[in-house]
Amino acid sequence: MNINPIQRQSLLSFGSLLAITSLGYISTFYFAHYLGPAVLGSFFLFLAYYGIFDVIGDGGFGGAAVKRISEGNAQNEYFTAFFILRMILLCLSVIVFILISRFLTGIEKDGLLLWLIIGLVAGTMASVTSINLYGTAQVGIMQVSTLFNTIVKNLVQILAVFIGFGLGGLAAGFIAGMIAAIAINLRFIRLGFSRCDRSHFTGLLSFSIWTFLSSGGLLIFTYADTILIGIFMTEADVGIYRVAFQLTSVASFMVIALHTVLFPRISKWHAENELKKIENSLTQAFTYSLFLAVPVAAGGIILSDKLLYFLYGAVFEVGVPALIILLFAQTANIFMYLQTMCLNAMDKPRTSFYITAVSAVVNIILNVLLIPIFGISGAAVASLITMMMNAGLSYVMLKSLVHVRINTKSILNLIIAAFIMSGFILVYIHISPIQNFIGLVLILALGALIYLVTVLGIDRSIRNDLKGLLHTMNFPIIQ
Repeated sequence: MNINPIQRQSLLSFGSLLAITSLGYISTFYFAHYLGPAVLGSFFLFLAYYGIFDVIGDGGFGGAAVKRISEGNAQNEYFTAFFILRMILLCLSVIVFILISRFLTGIEKDGLLLWLIIGLVAGTMASVTSINLYGTAQVGIMQVSTLFNTIVKNLVQILAVFIGFGLGGLAAGFIAGMIAAIAINLRFIRLGFSRCDRSHFTGLLSFSIWTFLSSGGLLIFTYADTILIGIFMTEADVGIYRVAFQLTSVASFMVIALHTVLFPRISKWHAENELKKIENSLTQAFTYSLFLAVPVAAGGIILSDKLLYFLYGAVFEVGVPALIILLFAQTANIFMYLQTMCLNAMDKPRTSFYITAVSAVVNIILNVLLIPIFGISGAAVASLITMMMNAGLSYVMLKSLVHVRINTKSILNLIIAAFIMSGFILVYIHISPIQNFIGLVLILALGALIYLVTVLGIDRSIRNDLKGLLHTMNFPIIQ
């Protein structure tokens, strides 16, 4: 197939993420019905703590290694320096975790302390092998290993929960998936250990400091609301909030695939001063991320109560207001995610950190103020405000480096198509109310079909892109 590398890797990323996301949703549906929100909330707290200490263990050197390796110079040396630093930081992160574990909410349940330490070790090895692949632009292989991670994780978790292990089974499956990914990655790594010197450590350090600080700020967006809900409310509330957040994350599904593919390429284009390629790719990334986000937000608002009731259970319906707010937050997340990615790839991690730091401080303040008053809806509002702030600040800084363009015509067409789809859904459920899960699936499928047909009918550029892609794949299409 005569498909250019970005299209090919984007397709692989999209296909892999689609499978990963589908498996994640299906397993969560099962856990929600079988375990309830309290156990899920405890597991989400476990994931939050893992994420925090994994970032401490990474120290920003993962992103720095991808940046330096992708530039094409002294790749083995930079990889070796990264490995050494990662092992040192792993030891430090485990020690810090053990020392403060007594102050962490929920970590004492079902042996989660030991599970988390094992997870940090497995996560470090998975990170080392993934960086080896990612830095050498083997995005497709990395996505396959991520898919394999998810498959093994979900199978082990479902089996463990079915047998009766509950929270411990969820943690064990999480670790088993990472071990499976390591086994896949090791078969395809290209870089090996080589003698490195001070210049390679310095080269990583100059980039990693700001990447680490920026990652710390991003962690606040990801986990501050979870931990603060656990402090001010209950673990059941954590479970309900994170389920709503997971459901809305499908809106930013496409941006994750594009982020994975574009980062090493934008890094390379920046090193070669090919700014036009960066600008064009960023414009298309905005459009195709919104291609999915706009209809998901529109349909999610209309069907929010039915989605939570039929997919997760009646007890989760109280999360409807938070879900609606988070749908808007995920749309803002697209611009935040792509623009900060572009800043980092263009060797501006310090700028990215300043933006993230300001937004992160505001995020914490808003969560502390709003959660005690408005509950999980307050946490959702805090996420929306700070994501919008981050997106606005990153746009201001990025436009001084490249011309940031938005394809307003195509985006307007996406909004029009979403309105048409929404009108159909409202009429349909008025005539034939949704009574069961099958009815929900049917209306979702019909709505998606109407949206897709409408977009392809009114937007020539998207239609031509799709036809061109199908043509290069030798897929029969109607002229």
